[in-house]
Amino acid sequence: MANIPNEIQTWQMTTPGTLTRTSIPMPEIKPGEALVEIAGCGVCHTDLGYFYDGVPTVNKPPLTLGHEISGTVIAGDSNWVGKEVIVPAVMPCNNCPICAAGRGNRCLAQKMPGNSLGIYGGFSSHIVVPSADLCWVEDKKEFPLSHLAVIADAVTSPYQGAIRGEVKPGDLTIVIGATGGVGVYATQIIHALGAKEVIAIGRNPAKLERSLQYGATKTISSAGKDIKAIRDEFRAYCKEKGLPANYGWKIFEWTGTGEGQSIALELLSFIGVLVIAGYGMQKNEYMMSRLMAFDADIRGTWGCLPKYYAPVLKMVLEGQIKIEPFLETRPMSTIQKAFEDAHKGGIEKRIVLTPDF
Repeated sequence: MANIPNEIQTWQMTTPGTLTRTSIPMPEIKPGEALVEIAGCGVCHTDLGYFYDGVPTVNKPPLTLGHEISGTVIAGDSNWVGKEVIVPAVMPCNNCPICAAGRGNRCLAQKMPGNSLGIYGGFSSHIVVPSADLCWVEDKKEFPLSHLAVIADAVTSPYQGAIRGEVKPGDLTIVIGATGGVGVYATQIIHALGAKEVIAIGRNPAKLERSLQYGATKTISSAGKDIKAIRDEFRAYCKEKGLPANYGWKIFEWTGTGEGQSIALELLSFIGVLVIAGYGMQKNEYMMSRLMAFDADIRGTWGCLPKYYAPVLKMVLEGQIKIEPFLETRPMSTIQKAFEDAHKGGIEKRIVLTPDF
């Protein structure tokens, strides 16, 4: 067993909008827990919502943010010591009716680093987590362990979304927000699961063009267009390809914006499925009787069941899902600048912070 540090070095959100480098107590490592030495932690827009926009965390500040974590178990559960792992962004209790129903990704007693795991999060040197649902990285191939942090949430959440949408070979699908930090993985995953069509909708022309290399079969720019124009472009493509425009499409909304959700609701039609995956604070109006008349479904999706981490990791390691073009690493000491850059939205890649305390 490794020497356990007396304290954890961390960048703590003391109040929303304020980060402080500090030391926090090393918690007691209880049976069924593992002490992970962190290799990398991704900067997610959920973190930015907590930090800049006042979106409430379960545990109140001061606390450390960060829930996309990879690292090495150095103490605790003997079955895990020495193993490289990915820490699931949400870890269910595995002992409640919701978990028993197979919906543990939405367990009400779940533990999420940087939100509901006490004061502890991933922008730290170490973290103590439940060991039951850790994802073992038995052979990371050529990937740095730090890079695999993005699998926790950024890659697994769109996989869970695809499962909620029951994606299967031959499906007709639309990804709204396909150019975003999670949407870039959604197109790849839906394509890998066999969808016939993956229409990518987004605002950035260069990123839209790039999406054609990563699962998309067609792109539609939403920049400067009203919903009618986007709908008409979609219908024109369907006519050109001999596809139905008014039934059977599965739509995945990843922007969390009012505009993105309005586009999704406009395109939803007969026996369609809409999966709401992106989070935002806005409200939308929708005539619910349309949903009845369409015999359509609107579903939410949250996080990812830990059991899906291993197959998603396999897809990454085997090249079905590309992560390297979409991430960059920075020292954790640059966290303030990383948050600012990610919040402005001008960066091209997801930032993974590596501890340098």
